[in-house]
Amino acid sequence: MTRKLVVEADGGSRGNPGPAGYGALVRDAQTGELLTEIAESVGRATNNVAEYSGLVAGLRAAADLAPGADVEVRMDSKLVVEQMSGRWQIKHPDMRPLAAAARDAAGRLGRVTYTWVPRAQNSHADRLANEAMDAAQQDRGGGGDRRGTGRAEGNGSPPAATGPAPAPQPGPGWTAARGTPTTTVLLRHGETPLSPERRFAGRADIPLTAAGVRQAEAAARRLAARGGIDAIVTSPLRRARLTADAVAAATGAPVTVDDAWMEMDFGEWEGLSYAEAAERWPDQMAAWMKDSAVPPPGGESLTACGRRVLPALGRVLDAQQGATVVVVSHVTPMKIALRQALLAPPPAMRRMHLDVACLCEIDWYDEGLGVVRTFNDTGHLQPREPALSAYAEERGG
Repeated sequence: MTRKLVVEADGGSRGNPGPAGYGALVRDAQTGELLTEIAESVGRATNNVAEYSGLVAGLRAAADLAPGADVEVRMDSKLVVEQMSGRWQIKHPDMRPLAAAARDAAGRLGRVTYTWVPRAQNSHADRLANEAMDAAQQDRGGGGDRRGTGRAEGNGSPPAATGPAPAPQPGPGWTAARGTPTTTVLLRHGETPLSPERRFAGRADIPLTAAGVRQAEAAARRLAARGGIDAIVTSPLRRARLTADAVAAATGAPVTVDDAWMEMDFGEWEGLSYAEAAERWPDQMAAWMKDSAVPPPGGESLTACGRRVLPALGRVLDAQQGATVVVVSHVTPMKIALRQALLAPPPAMRRMHLDVACLCEIDWYDEGLGVVRTFNDTGHLQPREPALSAYAEERGG
């Protein structure tokens, strides 16, 4: 009978990139017996590199213990699970050699499957990874290696920790948030032909202007200089895709397209100015301005837009825990994410102004708490080009 093992792995970075480490352990799938565990620092690296390193270590340990065994890998990294399962592409150059090393280790085993589990169900590997990060923080890449064997107690639960777990680092200011945040850097696309005239720009697949291309490239340079960008998620509309492509070229981060980050559908108001729409539909415009549940004629309400954007935000936070993700989108989806972080009422969205190619950075903690670190940041667009005038905000975009 083929032996069955379970590999649990995790990794993390304090700073992303920063002092990083991973934890991995191997259990007997039937008895829950803990066969071996590993905690090792990897110096300065990103969360994703540390997570992949934990996977490689776990698979190699399983292959050393029982060559040819069937293995179920359990991780709380959606990115690693989906990529190793073949459902997501591996575009980031730092991930490809690690994924190849994982496949090489898996070649010494039998059937290897990958299962995503919530972080709470991966607590043993998470504890080991934190121990390794402590070691990395102390010696900036030296030592920090601990390997051993042990037996699970009772029904296969992991042995109790020999000491208190490292205290999570508090968040900024008075937030009382704890742990490592997942950071979303919201980037509005560059200028389009409708931007200077402040016309409704929803689902129309309009391009960037020449100034918009320059803005996208300026934002990309800013993000490359910032560093630590792990992934890019973008709206499928061309103005966003072109902006996302510029960021990808500058940072090397992989790009994923998610339709849910599209701009709100303005229906029959598409391409019109506010004055033109109000003149033709005065009652509908008055109702739309007053009630977020009212849609433009033939379009989508702010409430309906939120019902697709917030789950998309949740997918980013689940798949990229502890990472930094650039989300290239439009005015309305960005305002929805900001409103969620601020716990603001719906009318607050009409009190926000977002320029073309602006950046808004939000840290999201495990408790669901969002901390807005920057808002409508256009420092990378200075000095302003005459063609950009005052970066007038289009209606939507």
